[in-house]
Amino acid sequence: AWAAPQIEATKAAVLRTAIEEVLRAPARSDTLWLHEGALVTTRPVVDNPETVERVFRGFDRDGKPLGYAITASQPGFADRIDVIFGYDPATREVLGMKVLGHKETPGLGDKIVKPSFTRQFAGRLAPLAGVKGEAPAGDRSAVLMITGATISSRTIIREINEAVARWQPLIETYQRGTP
Repeated sequence: AWAAPQIEATKAAVLRTAIEEVLRAPARSDTLWLHEGALVTTRPVVDNPETVERVFRGFDRDGKPLGYAITASQPGFADRIDVIFGYDPATREVLGMKVLGHKETPGLGDKIVKPSFTRQFAGRLAPLAGVKGEAPAGDRSAVLMITGATISSRTIIREINEAVARWQPLIETYQRGTP
């Protein structure tokens, strides 16, 4: 228990850095909380605050929205794979992706954290499609999966697609009511 405040501070710092990375260095970011089926700007008062889902909205220096940082987690090959990705709901473009945590097989599944895999998400259009070998020319939804780590690759693609499908309507509703 004595280390809990330090652990929470470290987790928060890692998350802030990841948000900056996937949203391409926003000037600032705000947290939006999911409460009773809608995004709200104030953290809801609930019995267990850790259970309240959230997204992060990034802004440039002029206050123009850049996109949203969204977290997702699903079972991979060995255990859960936790990711965060930047997303522009207007264009359906993934701005960037970062793996926050995993326990995938060393030397195979752990290649999901390598820049050769993570960098390819920037500029892709959702829904994403995992491909092996070579991506079709001009296909902005194609993500090359890792040979030997197909399950891990597929998990990340599925996580992003399912998160986009879930959060897109919530974000659109929120934006219609926000100047």
